[in-house]
Amino acid sequence: MDGRDEPGHDGSECHPRRPQAGKGIYSHAWRYGFPSPPLTLRPGMTLKRQSPLAPPCALRHSICMSKPIVRFAPSPTGHIHIGNTRVALLNALYARREGGTFILRFDDTDVARSKKEYADSIETDLHWLGIPPDVLVRQSERFALYDAAAEQLKAAGRLYPCYETQEELEFRRKRQLARGLPPIYDRAALKLTDEDRAKLEQEGRKPHWRFRLEPTNVAWEDLVRGHCHVDCSSLSDPVLVREDGTYLYTLPSVVDDIDLKITHVIRGEDHVTNTAVQIQIFEALGAGSPTFAHHSLLITASGEGLSKRLGHLSVKGLRDAGLEPQAVASLAVLVGSAEAVRPIADLNELAKLIDFSHISRAPAKFDESELEHLNARLIHEMPYEIARERLAQLGADEGEAFWNAVRFNLTKVQDAAEWAKVVRGPVTPVIEDNAFIDAATGVLPEAPWDATTWKTWTEAVKAATGMKGKALFMPLRLALTGLDHGPELAALLPLIGPERAKARLAGQSA
Repeated sequence: MDGRDEPGHDGSECHPRRPQAGKGIYSHAWRYGFPSPPLTLRPGMTLKRQSPLAPPCALRHSICMSKPIVRFAPSPTGHIHIGNTRVALLNALYARREGGTFILRFDDTDVARSKKEYADSIETDLHWLGIPPDVLVRQSERFALYDAAAEQLKAAGRLYPCYETQEELEFRRKRQLARGLPPIYDRAALKLTDEDRAKLEQEGRKPHWRFRLEPTNVAWEDLVRGHCHVDCSSLSDPVLVREDGTYLYTLPSVVDDIDLKITHVIRGEDHVTNTAVQIQIFEALGAGSPTFAHHSLLITASGEGLSKRLGHLSVKGLRDAGLEPQAVASLAVLVGSAEAVRPIADLNELAKLIDFSHISRAPAKFDESELEHLNARLIHEMPYEIARERLAQLGADEGEAFWNAVRFNLTKVQDAAEWAKVVRGPVTPVIEDNAFIDAATGVLPEAPWDATTWKTWTEAVKAATGMKGKALFMPLRLALTGLDHGPELAALLPLIGPERAKARLAGQSA
C-alpha cells in the first residue's frame, strides 16, 4: 500500500521502435460538455472547439489531420531550470514547425506555494527564449471544470472515498512487503458501508478520493519510446482529491488536456508511469487520449538531477549570466539526440531538427562548459546589425569595424565592453623594455591609419630592433592595451588611433 500521492509499483514496459509515418501522430483528445473559463490568447489567435467525431476507443488510435495543440505546464513555485526549458522548447518548436498552437498552462492549484512573481518570470523566460505562448491558461481559474469532472467520476463509480490515515497506510504497506506482496492499495474503502462512512466522518475523518483503476493492460505508441504498456493491476488506485478538497496534479491535467483539446503531450520520461492512469481517466470522462512523447531527462555534467534549487541553471540565471537564448535552446534541444550539438541561431531551423524517434532514452548531460562554447560560436558569427543595439546598451558601440575586430575574442556580448574600454581608454600601459618601445615609437607611421598600418609598423620595428615573433609583438600589445591577450592588433590599432597610441607608448594612461 503506497502513500497517497503516487501510484505504487511501476508496471510499465516500453519497447523502442521508430513510429510509422502517419500513425497516431494527430490523435485527438476531445472536449466534453463542461463550461470553460475564458482563455488568454495572443492577438490574432483563435482556439476552435470541435465536437466528438468518434467514440473514445476509436479516437485513441485515430489519425487527425488538424494541426497540433501542445502545452507546457510549469508550477509557478520557482524559476524554471534548463530541464523545464527542454520540455518547453520541444513543445513550442514542434507546434511552430507544424503550424500548431503552443499553450502555457500554469499548474497553480497549490495556492500557498504558487507566486505571481514566478509566473511572471516564466513568461519572461519563454519570451527571452523566443517561444512566447499562443494561449495562456491558469488552473487556479478553472476549478469549476475539475469539480464537474470529479462529480462525473463519482457518479460513474470511478472515484471513491477513502478514510485511512498516512500512518495506517504505511502500516499496511510494511505488512504487505513483509508478506512478499506488492505494496498496492487493497481497496478496503470499497467495502465500507454507508454506516461505516458516516461513523468515520462523525469521528472527524474526512475522505480523500481515489480513482478506481480497471485491472487492464494499457498500451500506447510513444513517439520517443515506441510501444509502451502498463499492467494497471500492479498499480495502486491513485489519489485524485485530498482530504481538504484540493486536487493533485493528475485530474486537473487530464481535464485541461481534454478541454483544450491537446493533441500531443510532450514531457519528460519521469511521467511515463502516470500515463496509463491518465489514459484510464481520459476514457472514464468519455474522451480519447492524446499522442504521448516521453523524452529523456537532462542531468548536470556531474550526473546530478536538475531542480529549482539549482539557481545558476535556471533560465533567469543563464540570462543574467549573459548567455544567448539560441545557445541555451540549441543545447537543450539537441543534447541527447541523434543530431550533433551545434549552435543554431534560427529557431525555425532548430525546429526542423526535432525528431522524437531520434531522442535517446538515456539521460542527457547538460554541460555548462559546452554551453559557453556554443555561446562563443554564436557570438563569433553574429553580424553587427544584430549586436548593435545591445552594444549601445552596454555603452560599447564603437561601430561595425570595432565589432568585427573583437567578436572572435568574445564568449558573451557583454565582454565587448572590456575591449571598448581598451579602444577608448583610459588604459594604463605596461612597458617592460623602454629602449624597445622608444625605438618602436620612432618608426610609428603617420596618420591616417588603416588595416595595413600594423604590418607596416611591425616590419619597421623589426628592422630597427632585430626583434621578431613574440619578442616583437608582445611588448607592443602590452604597451597599447595593457593586456597580454586580445583581438588582432591589425584591426585594433586603427581604432585606438595615433593620439592614444603615442600617449600609451610614452607610458601615459590614455
